[in-house]
Amino acid sequence: MTRGKKIILWLFVLGPFIGLFSLVWLTSLGFFGSLPTFEQLENPKNNLATEIISEDGVVLGKYFFENRSRASYNEIPKNLITALIATEDVRFREHSGIDARALLRAIFGAVRGKSSSGGASTITQQLAKMLFTEKPSSGIERVMQKLKEWIIAAQLEKRYTKDEILAMYLNRFDWVNNAVGIKSAAGVYFNKKPFELAIEESAMLVGMLKNPALYNPNRRLELTKGRRNVVLSQMNRYEFISDSLFDILKNQPIVLDFKKASHNEGIAPYFREYLRGELKEWCSNHSKPDGTNYNAYTDGLKVYTTINSRLQTFAEEGLKSHISSLQKDFYKHWKGYSKAPYPKDFEWEQINAIIDAGMKRSERYRKLKKAGKLESEIKQIFKIKVPMTLFSWSGEIDTVLSPRDSIKYNKYFIHSGMMSMDPKTGFVKAYVGGINYKNFKYDHVKVGKRQVGSTFKPFLYSLAIQEGYSPCYKIPNVPVVFDKERWGLAKDWAPKNSGDDFDEMNITLKFGLANSINTITAYIMKQFGPHAVVDLAKKIGIQSEILAVPSLCLGTFDLSVYEMVGAYSTFVNKGVWTEPIFITRIEDKNGVVLEDFTPKTKEAMSEETANLMVRMLQGVVDGVYSPAAGKTLGTGVRLRYKYQFKNEMGGKTGTTQNQSDGYFMGITPNLVTGVWSGCEDRAAHFRTIQYGQGANMALPVFAEYMQRVYADTLETGIYPINFDIPQSVDDKLDCGESIQGVNNDEYEEEF
Repeated sequence: MTRGKKIILWLFVLGPFIGLFSLVWLTSLGFFGSLPTFEQLENPKNNLATEIISEDGVVLGKYFFENRSRASYNEIPKNLITALIATEDVRFREHSGIDARALLRAIFGAVRGKSSSGGASTITQQLAKMLFTEKPSSGIERVMQKLKEWIIAAQLEKRYTKDEILAMYLNRFDWVNNAVGIKSAAGVYFNKKPFELAIEESAMLVGMLKNPALYNPNRRLELTKGRRNVVLSQMNRYEFISDSLFDILKNQPIVLDFKKASHNEGIAPYFREYLRGELKEWCSNHSKPDGTNYNAYTDGLKVYTTINSRLQTFAEEGLKSHISSLQKDFYKHWKGYSKAPYPKDFEWEQINAIIDAGMKRSERYRKLKKAGKLESEIKQIFKIKVPMTLFSWSGEIDTVLSPRDSIKYNKYFIHSGMMSMDPKTGFVKAYVGGINYKNFKYDHVKVGKRQVGSTFKPFLYSLAIQEGYSPCYKIPNVPVVFDKERWGLAKDWAPKNSGDDFDEMNITLKFGLANSINTITAYIMKQFGPHAVVDLAKKIGIQSEILAVPSLCLGTFDLSVYEMVGAYSTFVNKGVWTEPIFITRIEDKNGVVLEDFTPKTKEAMSEETANLMVRMLQGVVDGVYSPAAGKTLGTGVRLRYKYQFKNEMGGKTGTTQNQSDGYFMGITPNLVTGVWSGCEDRAAHFRTIQYGQGANMALPVFAEYMQRVYADTLETGIYPINFDIPQSVDDKLDCGESIQGVNNDEYEEEF
């Protein structure tokens, strides 16, 4: 063989390798497109979800573009690692990013036309593809991409340990159903943390790596099970599990505990939605080291909240339990009435106006208006029946209904909101903004405001006591007239009581508050004037605008549950108002504390005044004996005789005009809780005070919540303890009225 022929032969043999080496070299120089920088390799960019964490360490929810949470290698179970290696890259621990043996096997298999030879892509290459390369649009681009993957894989192997590469891979992969990263996937599919995954559960998740859309257990359970068993077979083949264990596991059914990450689902959805706005505001005012603002959806912040997950669960359960029962009463109450749930003296024009207003507040209306539809066209569209899903307390209802009729249907529901906080720290422990976030997103705790009625009266009483009145001071129960000239009214005004049981009698402040007697509150208002009342309201955290008018004494203005809970906490906290807060600290993705939060405080009244008010609010629950009536009376006494609470607690009911709003404010030494209940429209309500009073609408929500709390004291740390009030205060409450056995709560206030 001549020299020339030898050269040609060697070129023929070595040419492909020289060409491949040249392509790799040119790719490494960026000839076919830029490669990631050293900084990018050291800090690959991931969109990390922000986690909302309760005070007891439970993740309440996340804010995300991708529901990705980072898990460290130590959080990942060994069975998941072995399943991954056995299935995807059995020589992962031996190669340096590129498995030459697997590559040659794949090449020879392709030449011989065999698709069963296996792939050549290592775990490191798959990571490189996920991190730094885009989907190619042509065969040439695919070749170029593969070369880049090799180079990036080699660089990753130089800069990271094998364990770090495995963790990066598992944190990056998208398991569909808003499950990005192993931490999210374990939570979404099995409601577990990664380290809690069983072998067969790990095998299922590894099996999904091949094609998560195809092997989706929610859609193709049997196909997914077959793929899981392939993974188990690989684990058995490489002796990660024994033959006997493999035989057991391959027959196990896939048991999901599916918890799709959704802002509509999960614990405390109203709270999380409120907090979203607060966090976005915080991010707009805080910068990262690179000078850009933090992003609530991508920077993996950890927001530690004051919410206690158990108390939150009890609050949601208590509210739903009572309101669902109350809804049944509401349906029965209005059965047979053509204009229900609106009064019979309402004109149809008024009812149609309410429905039209609801239509204009809907998302459907806004979209049609934005699309340029005329008002007449929109109204016609709202009359066309379409498939829809409606809320009911028995479960969702799939039906065909016009959007207008669905508005009428939803107007029938009684809504509620409640908040519970520690009066000493200001930490909000539970926040329930409504009955069902998916269907009714309006927040009745922080956003919504309704008339507070008689729950405002204790603030007037505390003003009187602060100014020297005794709880035993007697006031004639006679009409109190505010003349129009002096008070700037359109006409003379004299508040009335809802009954005449105690007319013309001298009544103590203590008895007047316990039974919410309007004329006693009006008397206090006339003595001190509305401006003094407004000043006190501001001291105890009332931020909403309230006018300095005589009707303040009956709570004729709108306040939020949030404001009222903070204000009542002043009584329990020895006269010091403490701002209700929701966040204790915010950390970045690496656990560095970015900010700590502490509540504002303000001395609003003397300690003695606050203590006396606590005892007087206890009188609302314990009742105060009336010799005239021959029985113990108090608007909150059903907490004793119906719900059987034995510990010290106080409270105040509130019922507004026509029973449109029912309130209850409950106090214990370690929790202050506020509840509002009512329909979306004030015109929709119970016809009688028997059903519509705050003691029936709102108080039972508090009762059911506290029953659950006290049944779980070992976990919550909330015990039924007594108020810390000195004997000298109790001596001032001895008015010669005996507190007898509690037997009813039939006396209630009304405008």
